[in-house]
Amino acid sequence: MSISSRFAVGVHILTLLEKSEGKPTTSDWIAGSASTNPAVVRRLIAMLGKAGLTHSQLGAGGGTLLAKPASAITLLDVYRAVEDGELFALHNEAPCQRCMVGRNIQEALQTTLDRAQHALETELGATTIADISQQVVACNAPKVPT
Repeated sequence: MSISSRFAVGVHILTLLEKSEGKPTTSDWIAGSASTNPAVVRRLIAMLGKAGLTHSQLGAGGGTLLAKPASAITLLDVYRAVEDGELFALHNEAPCQRCMVGRNIQEALQTTLDRAQHALETELGATTIADISQQVVACNAPKVPT
């Protein structure tokens, strides 16, 4: 099992686009910043574009731009654009019905997983790309010794 990094890279892409201040940014430049393959970036940009978060400018000097203000893009928008499915998944195979745990585990676990998913979506919905961009700037500020 592996955890997807699409969300983190998607946020990276959109934050970088916000910092580009309306100048088209190439997938090669974004890939260099994110330390990933430009093909991965292009695939994510396509997903973000389909969700209405980015658009591309073709031709010389072309690249990707935000499709709307960073303050109007929540992390939940990004999550929904690039992730496929729920954060948690139950086992694909039906557990043994002769076992008390196997017979009841999915029902017992589902309520907790639903609450966790809701909490995640609530938190992501309260944070925008503009917020992340401001945090990036704050992280870059010189640290003052105390």
